[in-house]
Amino acid sequence: QVQLVESGGGLVQAGGSLRLSCVASGSTVIINSINYMGWYRQAPGKQRELVADDSSGGSTVYAESVKGRFTMSRDNAKNTVYLQMNSLKPEDTAVYYCYALINVLGSFWGQGTQVTVSS
Repeated sequence: QVQLVESGGGLVQAGGSLRLSCVASGSTVIINSINYMGWYRQAPGKQRELVADDSSGGSTVYAESVKGRFTMSRDNAKNTVYLQMNSLKPEDTAVYYCYALINVLGSFWGQGTQVTVSS
């Protein structure tokens, strides 16, 4: 099993920035077996959507709506993935979820962190 804990959400004005963090914990074998990590978000009344992940041969894939504004990075030494969010817009308001994929075990999700962008 992998436990994922997100932090860094909050309330910010449009044009502002936030950095989300997601720490993965579990046995060393499990942590080393993680294939992909990334971020999804879910706004009220909408389906969960991909924000960014590193599923594409080591390159990071971004949703069109966040390209050029959000940057995902991963610190394997700290078992942490980050999402730097700049130039935030009210439409970025959502609960942001971290996930990790282990091919033989499936997907694991964090509890989510709320991001609210005021206009």
